[in-house]
Amino acid sequence: MSFYTSTRKKLDNVTATQAILQGLSEEGGLFVPTHIPQMDFKLEDVLNWEYRELAYRVIRLFFEDIKEEDLRYCIWSAYDEKFDDDEITPLTVAQSANFLELFHGPTIAFKDMALSILPYFMLTSKKYHKENKEIVILTATSGDTGKAALEGFAGVPGTKIIVFFPEEGVSEVQKRQMVTQIGDNTLVVGVKGNFDDCQTGVKEIFGDKAFEKEIAEKNYVFSSANSINIGRLVPQVVYYFAAYMKLVKAGKMQIGEPMNVVVPTGNFGNILAAYYAKCMGLPIKKLICASNTNKVLFDFFENGTYDRNRTFHLTISPSMDILISSNLERLLYHIGGENTEAVTEMMESLKKEGKYTITESMKNELGDFYGGYADDETTKAYIKKVFEREGYLMDTHTAVAYAVYDEYIKATNDKTASVIISTASPYKFTSSVMTAIDSKYEGVDDFTLLEEMHTLIKGDMPKAMDHIAQKEIKHKTVCEISEMKHIVSGFLV
Repeated sequence: MSFYTSTRKKLDNVTATQAILQGLSEEGGLFVPTHIPQMDFKLEDVLNWEYRELAYRVIRLFFEDIKEEDLRYCIWSAYDEKFDDDEITPLTVAQSANFLELFHGPTIAFKDMALSILPYFMLTSKKYHKENKEIVILTATSGDTGKAALEGFAGVPGTKIIVFFPEEGVSEVQKRQMVTQIGDNTLVVGVKGNFDDCQTGVKEIFGDKAFEKEIAEKNYVFSSANSINIGRLVPQVVYYFAAYMKLVKAGKMQIGEPMNVVVPTGNFGNILAAYYAKCMGLPIKKLICASNTNKVLFDFFENGTYDRNRTFHLTISPSMDILISSNLERLLYHIGGENTEAVTEMMESLKKEGKYTITESMKNELGDFYGGYADDETTKAYIKKVFEREGYLMDTHTAVAYAVYDEYIKATNDKTASVIISTASPYKFTSSVMTAIDSKYEGVDDFTLLEEMHTLIKGDMPKAMDHIAQKEIKHKTVCEISEMKHIVSGFLV
């Protein structure tokens, strides 16, 4: 049986379903597997599996306490016709790069890959542990997690979901997707602050024991849909196996050869999933971590110091506008010899002083990572260049990854087959993408640009964008950071 422990305290016999229900450990640590499971199948087998079967074969190794029939139900319910491509994660082979497209779900962003299945994990876990309280999903978003979580949990019996987002820190399309969300069990709140403020506020609510007791008396229990929830992280491991299979099928490499992965990175969950896949035995050579101007992760990989004491930049890749990458804590645990005391000290230092430095031995464990970053001007230049040269239109986050990938190839001349993780549809960031292509689009509103983009790249308009400008705004609450707990309390009557 696979068990879970905390990054900040050794715990015994915590099952996967307990960790999924709880979301965050009581002392504030993140749940991690006591051991990362090894593949019990051959790489050749992966070539014969469609996505759902592959997901079952990978996820069952992490979540052994979920019965086979229940796990299959979760997977087959999540990855169904709500995705607009039968492959779920199609690979597009362009002239200069390979793109694994993770934006074919209901909210056209990669968060759908995990948040389509998390509600099923939650309800299964609730059933196993006879949890009678209503689950309150409390989450902060830098743009994409919020809508994907809302889409997953809206209308799900026995749950409520509250999403906080930075009022001025998401694209107009992202905001419209969230504030038009239907469902009596949903609440969307704009916060006068940045994503880190939202995330810190949510963590403080989770850590408030008096408040936890207060809402328990109302028959509620908190959990999380952020990638701090292990039930959100593990499904992301699957698509790296899918990427490998697709590169082999596309003739880019032979079975057994390694690949590189290039991941636009904010909260570190997506690239951590790639690290887990590598630890399981998937042949990954380099984990290329792409940042935007908020390059706290780039600096960390360069010098071993994580320092959030810097200017926070609002960029055209807002889902990466993060200075506190929560999932990095899990990596610290793994590369630091599972030393919970050391992780706790580093997290306390981050909270009090805004920074921490890892040991030399930990730095030596980071050899598989490569950090790079691209500013807005570079990002725009690559959107324009790749579209004009190859006819492939990238969103701003994918373009950051492409820019770092190009930099990496020039610096290393590495011939290893690589896959760029394309995390969002360009339709989600119409203004930034279209003005990168041609300055004539400057000043045109996002919703007019949806039609312009549709004309430009042809193909079907994603369902998520269909008539979005005409949808009724359901959520109008905006609050100060200090008011977040009061907002939660008011919703849970």
